[in-house]
Parts: sequence; C-alpha cells; structure tokens
Amino acid sequence: MQSKNSLLVLSFWKENKMNEITPAQRYTSTMDSVNLINGVKPAMMTDVEWADCIKRNKEHIEIMLAKDFWTTEDLTPFKEAVK
Repeated sequence: MQSKNSLLVLSFWKENKMNEITPAQRYTSTMDSVNLINGVKPAMMTDVEWADCIKRNKEHIEIMLAKDFWTTEDLTPFKEAVK
C-alpha cells in the first residue's frame, strides 16, 4: 500500500510530465485516434472490441477538442471523426 505522501508525489509528477507534452505531440496523438477511427477493424478484434476501441478513441478526441492550448492547428479531422 502506498503512503499518502508517495501518492501526492506520483500525482505531482504525472501532472508535471503532462505539462511537458507539446501541443504538436498532442495533435499527433489525437490524429492517431482519428486514423484509427477512419481505419479498418483489425481481423483479430471482435465487433464488440472494435466498437469499444472506437468509443474510447472518440472520447479521447472529444477531450482533446475541449483543450484550450490549440492555436493554428487544423482541428477539422478531429471534429469530423467524432460526428
């Protein structure tokens, strides 16, 4: 069991690590979700697994669309993917 202090340190570390991710890196990771949604279901996935995968990636894109750090990036692919 982790102590309260170690949990606070972990939380602080995660928060600061997230701040080190640039908008360009966030854009790339979100485009990965767009490409997955627009792609073909892998043969090894069941229909249920694929539907869950699509749902989670759409949620990721919606979260990223709500962020306020975007400047001149083209967010059209994000918006199109979550229609």
